[in-house]
Amino acid sequence: MNKEKIVEQFKTNLANVKQRIEAAAQRSGRAADEVKLVAVSKYVGVEMTQLLVQAGALVLGENRPQALDEKFQKIPNPDLQWHLIGHLQRNKVKKVVAQARLIHSVDSTRLIDAIAKAAEDQSLVANILLEVNVSGEAAKHGFAENDVAKALDHARSYAAMNVCGLMCMGGLASNRADVRSEFERLRELRNRIDCENLPQLSMGMSGDFEIAIEQGATLVRVGSTLFEGVS
Repeated sequence: MNKEKIVEQFKTNLANVKQRIEAAAQRSGRAADEVKLVAVSKYVGVEMTQLLVQAGALVLGENRPQALDEKFQKIPNPDLQWHLIGHLQRNKVKKVVAQARLIHSVDSTRLIDAIAKAAEDQSLVANILLEVNVSGEAAKHGFAENDVAKALDHARSYAAMNVCGLMCMGGLASNRADVRSEFERLRELRNRIDCENLPQLSMGMSGDFEIAIEQGATLVRVGSTLFEGVS
């Protein structure tokens, strides 16, 4: 498949996903513009990511700080927003703070401390989401639900940190009903803690983003669906 055809396929896939986002938003009595698509580009290298951008994806999610750094350097587009959506180790924080518009996966108080220090050192304000382990699976990162309020207070003690909301992933072993319940729990947790000042809920991926939207997601992280038919 040549580059022009790849771009056209990406345009088709982006349009289809946006239509599904709009339909899911309407089902839940919301406007489509309340939901932002984060196009997950972790599956591909720089060249394919550039084609995805050319097709119109301007909010990109990366799992690995190394990949984020490479693409940030090689795709110098001022209209792009880079999000870090995967697990972040404390020794990788410095560059991520400078490059990512939003860090979705803040899962410990030690990571909060490291991000805040890196932001302070660079005279920046880091925008973050607190990751919550709503499924309770041992393999998942994230704060336990009972620890989120304390973590929020801790993060808010730093002037160089802006907590924008919460993030979760559906359980690996969860069926669709369980996933819906997990997303609902994240929304209810946010509402109990601070509904007005935590506007963002990052939840939902290719297999369940419509359920997430119906339960209040404002950010959906869609990857594999965007790459269907691309080779």
